[in-house]
Amino acid sequence: MPLLNEFEINPDHHKTVLIAGPTASGKSGLAMEIAGRYGGIIINADSLQVYECWRILTSRPSPEDEKTVPHFLYGHVPCHQPYSISQWLDEIHNLLKEHKDVLKLIVGGTGLYFTMLTKGFASIPDINEETRLKSEELLREDGIERLLFDLKNNDPSTYNNLDKHNPRRIQRAWEVLQSTGMGLSSWFEYNQEPLVKLDQALPVVLDIDKSRLEENIRLRLDQMLNSGALDECRRNISILDMTNSAGKAIGAKVLTEYIKGTLTLEEAKYKMLVETRQYAKRQRTWFRNKMAGWEWKHVP
Repeated sequence: MPLLNEFEINPDHHKTVLIAGPTASGKSGLAMEIAGRYGGIIINADSLQVYECWRILTSRPSPEDEKTVPHFLYGHVPCHQPYSISQWLDEIHNLLKEHKDVLKLIVGGTGLYFTMLTKGFASIPDINEETRLKSEELLREDGIERLLFDLKNNDPSTYNNLDKHNPRRIQRAWEVLQSTGMGLSSWFEYNQEPLVKLDQALPVVLDIDKSRLEENIRLRLDQMLNSGALDECRRNISILDMTNSAGKAIGAKVLTEYIKGTLTLEEAKYKMLVETRQYAKRQRTWFRNKMAGWEWKHVP
């Protein structure tokens, strides 16, 4: 509630509120508080919370919260189905038109979603299956360094701006170059109009102390395990072999190693903490570099 009191929302002026922040920073809770005071709907901007198979591991809103406030784009994508940012943008475009007269709270931790939403996006053609299979083959045989080598030599502009610690983004950049003959950065030069203009919204990044975030991550991990995260992993072991984002839920592979007996529970928990901490660091780096024009709100 103290953080909510810092928000001055005029429903007649602010029809869209953007809430970004690292994992476990309290984004969903804040969105529920704002919706409770002002009404409105909540729209997901997290690339993993779209998948139906991962409610607990991705910390999707609870069924109770979903009944209290209308939620959209959460758990609506089958886990065997590929899902891209262009699909998310198409879906959110429709939601913005359908709900133009109500407050829309767009909430998540995927920085690229917010960047494309507010700065415009490129209509990149679908990647053909041959290219996708080739990229998977190169990853298996030569590793991510081979894809980076190709990008550095053939698409230096994209390479220089790429997150070198995000294999999925590297693979996507390589596939776009091979499939279309044009680098990802070149495609982004042909931006369409942004769906949400920052001067017509309230864009907020939650800023949280590193020690507080660490504590939140630990508490949430315990909550996940107590809420059935292991059972969720047992149901979805086959998903982990897939190449789309659904197979990359943080903690899924680690907990599966525990289920198979190759890790103790304490070892698995420690690895999950490290993975989540690293993910939060990448998120914070993106927000600092790409979202300087947003309002930064300190989480008390």
